[in-house]
Amino acid sequence: MSAITAKLENPSYFVPQPTVYPFLLSSGLFALTLGFILKMNDYPPGPWIMLGGAGIIAYVLFAWFGRIIGESQGGAYRDWEDKSFRYGMIWFIASEVMFFAAFFGALFYMRTISVPELGAMQAAHGTTLYPGFTGAWPSSGPKGPLFTPMSAWGIPAINTALLLSSGVTVTIAHWGLLQNRRFQLNAGLFATVALGVAFLILQAYEYHHAYTELGLTLAAGAYGATFFMLTGFHGFHVTLGTIMLSVVLGRTLKGHLTPERHFAFEGIAWYWHFVDVVWLLLFVLVYWL
Repeated sequence: MSAITAKLENPSYFVPQPTVYPFLLSSGLFALTLGFILKMNDYPPGPWIMLGGAGIIAYVLFAWFGRIIGESQGGAYRDWEDKSFRYGMIWFIASEVMFFAAFFGALFYMRTISVPELGAMQAAHGTTLYPGFTGAWPSSGPKGPLFTPMSAWGIPAINTALLLSSGVTVTIAHWGLLQNRRFQLNAGLFATVALGVAFLILQAYEYHHAYTELGLTLAAGAYGATFFMLTGFHGFHVTLGTIMLSVVLGRTLKGHLTPERHFAFEGIAWYWHFVDVVWLLLFVLVYWL
């Protein structure tokens, strides 16, 4: 008797069979992190270990999510499982809020507290922390190279319009799903994926411009570190969101989701709106001000 058949005969909470996927995923994440650390310290095996870790993660996500989709389509999930998935997604997004709050907090601390205080201390005591330090933001300290800050009115403004538009298209797709208008659903999802891809392409160009023409790198002091940590992690989240939306688009083209049961779409839509809100904060606090 399969797990799904047992579920249909016994309406209790569905418990999946033991799997090796959590162990493999943890191993892939460890290898990815280890490879990144080795690469940052100029050890030759670093990039290869990163690539191996990324490959393991991709395999696990493809296989594990495929198994979950199969369970869902087989009728294993009912109201209780749906509710638990919603709770899990809410807590996941809450953890992401704390994740970005930590980086925004670091930006606030350096910009409004530590750098001005160091500048005031230097003026009061007539000392110089290092040549070129002014105690003003954006700062290239400690001892970072000279750079030109990224302007808000260019690619960042275009990317803001793209993400705001993607929030509209994913909402249009949601309305289409609720009303069982399949063309509206698929067209809205396709447009959202396309806007996400366009955002990532422009961000990659922005990074190339920053490194090659502005002198703005990850090593460009406090500003460079916070700029790339905040925008880079946000870009990573956009990448994940685009991949998840692509998977949902593939499922909707196969007719998997219905107006009654479609948490796979709803959960990712929540995530995408969260990514939009974070970008608005980034645009104002990192690029504009």
